[in-house]
Amino acid sequence: MVSGTTTYNGRKINLIILFDLDGTLIDSTEAILESFHHSFVLYNTLSPDDEQIKALIGHPLDVMYKELGVEEERVWDYVATYKEHYRKIATQKTVLLPNAKEAVEHASTFASLGIVTTKTGKYSQMLMEHFGLMDKFDVLVGREHVQHPKPHAEPIVKALEQFETDNKEVWMIGDTQMDLLSAKNAGVNAIGVLSGYDTKERLQEFSDFIFDDSLAAVAYLGANGTRRD
Repeated sequence: MVSGTTTYNGRKINLIILFDLDGTLIDSTEAILESFHHSFVLYNTLSPDDEQIKALIGHPLDVMYKELGVEEERVWDYVATYKEHYRKIATQKTVLLPNAKEAVEHASTFASLGIVTTKTGKYSQMLMEHFGLMDKFDVLVGREHVQHPKPHAEPIVKALEQFETDNKEVWMIGDTQMDLLSAKNAGVNAIGVLSGYDTKERLQEFSDFIFDDSLAAVAYLGANGTRRD
């Protein structure tokens, strides 16, 4: 169990921060789009345009393919093809979002950290190791670790099972309504960031706490450190 208890600016804080990845800490849009187009070309089917794909980023791959018109019985063939290609290009065609490294490093000084994502966990770990940040996180929950992905509560609940959560304040930072809904369903606090795929207006439907990026969100938590309901 990870305690999540530390001292910050002379005061004790019991804080756990969970981060989404795509649109929150990283931008893998190029790798995602290329991998989708690759799978459609391979199966000789008409590829959707980029905007159709980007509108679905954050959902599990199988859900995305279904929404893009792939027949249900073929979805997992497309997912497998996507993953095979994505694995080859992910580190070359993914970048940290502006201020993301600083956000993680700052957060690690006063909180215990986790990643909760609908990306495949092993690729998420690979990317965080590539960026030299994986050692800042105590927990990583990816798509293969849960039966029900975000917006279900399960991914956050699964992550929190690996922390000692008594009297701990828990926040989920994410860029889509699915992140914020997952937090609500799990009974934890939520912060929306505008560095990703949902609009400010959409995020404001699910949280009163909206910031430009993950560093601004982390700075708020570091300065306040109290639960906001």
